[in-house]
Amino acid sequence: MIARAEGKFLRISPSKVRIVLDLIRGKDAAVAQSILLHVNKRSKEYLIKILKSAIANAKVKGFAVDKLYVSKALCNCGPMWKRFKAAAFGRAASIVKRTVHIKIELDLKNIK
Repeated sequence: MIARAEGKFLRISPSKVRIVLDLIRGKDAAVAQSILLHVNKRSKEYLIKILKSAIANAKVKGFAVDKLYVSKALCNCGPMWKRFKAAAFGRAASIVKRTVHIKIELDLKNIK
């Protein structure tokens, strides 16, 4: 792990984020950025921001962007907001608003 960045308590479902994370896992940092720019999903906004932060962290440490790749991309469940809405016959139906913690780690490519 050369550099990493995290986004916590983001208001989106983890299953929706994992779909987009699978597209960039193992790709070069620059390629991953361009993939995210052309994906038509709401989670791309969060992921672009976190990936740019990880790249900036690597630059501060003195590494070139063209030598980095996404070595680890994790998406874990955060706390859920529990709400209720009115249902028939005086009952209540639960609403679960999910949150997510996203972690992206960059590493150096093994050039042979």
